[in-house]
Amino acid sequence: MTLYDELVARGLIAQVTNEEEIKKMINAGEATFYIGFDPTADSLHVGHFMALCLMKRLQMAGNKPIALLGGGTGMIGDPSGRTDMRQMMTKETIDHNIECFKKQMSRFIDFSDGKALMVNNADWLLDLNYVDLLREVGACFSVNNMLRAECYKQRMEKGLSFLEFNYMIMQSYDFYALYQKYGCNMQFGGNDQWSNMLGGTELIRRKLGKDAYAMTITLLLNSEGKKMGKTQSGAVWLDPNKTSPFDFYQYWRNVADADVMKCIRMLTFLPLEEIDAMADWEGSQLNQAKEILAYELTKLVHGEEEAAKAQKAAKALFVQGGASADMPECVLADEDFTDGSIDILSLLVKAELAATRSEARRNVTQGGVTLDGEKVTDIKAAYTADDFMGDGKVLKRGKKKFKKIFAK
Repeated sequence: MTLYDELVARGLIAQVTNEEEIKKMINAGEATFYIGFDPTADSLHVGHFMALCLMKRLQMAGNKPIALLGGGTGMIGDPSGRTDMRQMMTKETIDHNIECFKKQMSRFIDFSDGKALMVNNADWLLDLNYVDLLREVGACFSVNNMLRAECYKQRMEKGLSFLEFNYMIMQSYDFYALYQKYGCNMQFGGNDQWSNMLGGTELIRRKLGKDAYAMTITLLLNSEGKKMGKTQSGAVWLDPNKTSPFDFYQYWRNVADADVMKCIRMLTFLPLEEIDAMADWEGSQLNQAKEILAYELTKLVHGEEEAAKAQKAAKALFVQGGASADMPECVLADEDFTDGSIDILSLLVKAELAATRSEARRNVTQGGVTLDGEKVTDIKAAYTADDFMGDGKVLKRGKKKFKKIFAK
């Protein structure tokens, strides 16, 4: 099976512009391709996961990835998939977020010896003269065609700022600049980026001639990746300080039954033959598949040692019904106790199992809270520091959220 055939078999390819040439290039390891990452937070999240895994797969086959950090486009904000305008970030915030991205990407992509590049589009976008840009690039874009793009159509009723309207031109200019500076001949992105990506291909052809070699592939990256990257409590981050390896493991351990095989196929590096053998798994075997998924992805992001710890902690809690030394912890300090005690609502908020006391109250009254296996139904239940000394106690909210609570 060729690399391209494998990408198709894993469900990664949605649309392409020139399939035969793209097949030939990536199968021969001749693609220099880019994927863009706008630094909208100080950590990548699992919505970026599919893109990172794809870059790793292609690099392993000899192709050269370019990780494009959006120091320039991040100043505007991508309207794709948005119902309102993104909050504008300062340059200092963008630069900080870019540094965080760089560290995390190095876990997936080998940047040594020129095997991959990491570049920042601020290097060319922020120095552009507006009138020169209009003359050089503006004539290559039809406003009528731009307004037909899905990324703009869905925003027209609520209002689309002229600031955001320029995003397509800036992203298109990225491909044009990367083609000239680094010989980048292919771009990848989510299917919500299709119009922006076609704009880049068209710009290269109009400015440099129809023989210019510029390819486009889009992936089921954002329709699936963004869905996978969000939970009811927010994003699942790749930074262990924002989402612990244990919580990261638990996120994948608790994916829906209908999604588990799709996630294994798209995101893990297990051989397709091994995955195909799991295709008919049902019942308890699906739980085993979820454990495989959670372990493989935690190992990829946080390393084998942290993956093993997370798996051990999860089994201790769910299989054996007890606690584990590797379970995420919350340590109570003296100031957390009022008159020598802390109530259950404050405890849930302190342990970050509830965002507010109101949410904590709902969790308790609905019967979703236990402390060391005992259901807590009284919202006035309170505990002293002595209750959490020694081995501590496991506080659990629902089926998926828990912390081991200790007191100093």
